[in-house]
Amino acid sequence: MEFFLQVFVSGLMTGLMYSLVAIGFVLIYKASGVFNFAQGSMVLAAALTFVSFREMEIGFAASLGITLVVMVLLGIAVERAALRHLVNTSLITLFMATVGLSSIVEGLAQAVWGGEVHGLELGIPDTALDIVGSFTVSTFDLFASGIVAVLVTGLALFFNKTRTGLYLRAIADGPVAALSVGVPMSRMVAVVWATAGVVALVAGMLWGARLGVQFTLSVVALKALPVFVLGGFTSITGAIIGGLLVGAVENLGEIYIGGIIGGGIQNWIPYAFALLVLLIRPSGLFGEKTVVRV
Repeated sequence: MEFFLQVFVSGLMTGLMYSLVAIGFVLIYKASGVFNFAQGSMVLAAALTFVSFREMEIGFAASLGITLVVMVLLGIAVERAALRHLVNTSLITLFMATVGLSSIVEGLAQAVWGGEVHGLELGIPDTALDIVGSFTVSTFDLFASGIVAVLVTGLALFFNKTRTGLYLRAIADGPVAALSVGVPMSRMVAVVWATAGVVALVAGMLWGARLGVQFTLSVVALKALPVFVLGGFTSITGAIIGGLLVGAVENLGEIYIGGIIGGGIQNWIPYAFALLVLLIRPSGLFGEKTVVRV
C-alpha cells in the first residue's frame, strides 16, 4: 500500500504540471473557441528565452521580467498578426493556422537563441522529503504544486472579480450577445492570448527545470491534450482535475499494467483513458453539453 501511495502521489504531482499547459489551451478555447496547437511552442519559447537571458548572467528577477514582457507581446502578436484576420472562418481553418504558428514560433526561437540543450536551474532542490516511514515526496514537485495553486487562484480572482474577467466570461457565454452590449471583443481576445503567454512562461520554467530546455519540450503539450479533453475544454477546474487523473493513470498504468504487457504504455495510456471517458461523457468531465435548436 505504501508503494502504491508513492506511485499515486508522484503521478498526481506530474499531472499538475500537465495541467499548467492545459490551462493555456482552456483560456484561449474558452474565449474564442480556437484550439491553440501552438501552446506547446509557446512553452518552449518561454523556457528558451528565460534560460538564454540567465546564461547572459542577467539576474533572475530581470530575466523573469523581460521574458514575461516577451511572452505577453508574443501572445498579442500571434492573435493580431494571424488569427484576427481569420475571424468567421471555419474551425478547421483556425486549427490549421495554429499548427502553422507552432512551427513558426519554434523556428523563430531556434533562429534567435540556437538549438542547443540548456540546463535550467531555478534554485529549487529536487530532493526527497520524508513524510511517513519510507514515503517521500519531491521538494520540486511540492514547489510546482504550490505554483499551480497560486496560478489557479490568481486566474479565478481575475475571471470572477475584475471587469475584464466579467467581459471574458460574457464572451464565453455568447460572443454575439457580448458584442451587442458593447464588450470590446478584439481587445478581450488579445488579453486572453497575453494571459496564455504568461501561463506558458510558468509552464516552460517548471518543465524546463525538470527536463532541460530543448526542442522536445514542446511535445509536453501533447501530454496535455488528454487533460484538456477530460476537463471539458472550457473549465480551468476541469483542467486541474483532468491533470491529476492523467498523471495518476499514467504512473499507475506503467507500474501495474506495463509490467504485465511489457511496459511502454506511459505514452499512450492517457489517450486511451481520455477516449474511454469521452465514450461515456462526450463533453468531458466538466464540459457543458451543447444544445442546438432544430
